[in-house]
Amino acid sequence: MNDSSWATPPHAGYWGPSDQGPAQGAAPAGPAYDAHDAQHTRPMPIVPDGPAVPPYGDDQDDDRGTARLSGPLFRDGTSRDGTYRDDTFRAETASAQPYAAAPQKQNPEPMPDASQPAPAPQKKSAGRDLGAAIGVGVGLGVVIIASLFFVKAAFVGVIAVAVVVGLWELTKRLEERKGIKAPLVPLALGGAAMVVSGYVRGAEGAWVAMALTALAVLVWRMTEPPEGYLRDVTAGVFAAFYVPFLATFVAMMLAAEDGAARVLTFLLLTVVSDTGAYAVGWRFGTHKLAPRISPGKTREGLVGAVTFAMAAGALCMEFLIDDGAWWQGLLLGLAVAASATLGDLGESMIKRDLGIKDMGTLLPGHGGIMDRLDSLLPTAPVVWLLLVLFVGSG
Repeated sequence: MNDSSWATPPHAGYWGPSDQGPAQGAAPAGPAYDAHDAQHTRPMPIVPDGPAVPPYGDDQDDDRGTARLSGPLFRDGTSRDGTYRDDTFRAETASAQPYAAAPQKQNPEPMPDASQPAPAPQKKSAGRDLGAAIGVGVGLGVVIIASLFFVKAAFVGVIAVAVVVGLWELTKRLEERKGIKAPLVPLALGGAAMVVSGYVRGAEGAWVAMALTALAVLVWRMTEPPEGYLRDVTAGVFAAFYVPFLATFVAMMLAAEDGAARVLTFLLLTVVSDTGAYAVGWRFGTHKLAPRISPGKTREGLVGAVTFAMAAGALCMEFLIDDGAWWQGLLLGLAVAASATLGDLGESMIKRDLGIKDMGTLLPGHGGIMDRLDSLLPTAPVVWLLLVLFVGSG
């Protein structure tokens, strides 16, 4: 049978050979039967016994896929008129199965080249630009030392400027990350007044300035809509205590006769504690100290901070502080290491809550001013109190 006999002429009202008339069992088109009612099926070709479809390359290759050559069937066995041809679809599927591609044999993975050298282990990264950090640290040290030993009032101004910049960084991050609008103007004015009052009037002046700053924050926020009032003033009072009030204890240390030596001891012990924690933790740290708060801090680093701070404390109390003793320096160094670590963890908690890495970008290699004040601020009242207990208020 020729494949052309199964082609469907455009004018045919049924599916069948175009040169043999209606298929057997089909209703002829005429007055009694409209072309639309004609049977839309065709007889299946007789498949002889043996392989359903000869393999590729055989002489009968032109006859394979007879059920597909008529054209009107889709892959799911549905005809163009929507009728499902189950028997035809089965024949087409059966004829296609012998031609399924055989699974390819997977090539074995090549063996690694034994002569290729193993990759060198990666060195630990410090995480910051050490060159910039050292340069900025030296520059800050020169400014601090110059103002501290030549004109005390100039150092009070340095403290006040650091407080105002720190408040600006803190309030800006609170607004950006949490939508908290702590009023900066009364905080900055009150913070500077707090530092000056602590230097001039001592603890009494510092407490009075703190109370007035908190009152100013409450009143200033009243000029805006009441939504979020409690949230904003709470953040403002916290900022006033956290930055300027704690910094006031540095000014109170400076007010003593040997105030420059006391402030220098405070700065040296805090810096040495941070440096010892960093150096020992970076080199030997394996056990996390507080992974949920600050993953970079280790117990080995804490041991380094305590060791370095106690040694520096003994030297400072013996040679810098009048009437000081080395054993007092050991206790002072231990207290400084603890307070500096807790202060660093406290600001890390704040930054983690805000979802930031640094409070600012003012100091290359360090971050912002608040990123340098994090361990200094909580350490200031500890050093002031222990020095008063050991050698008096001066």
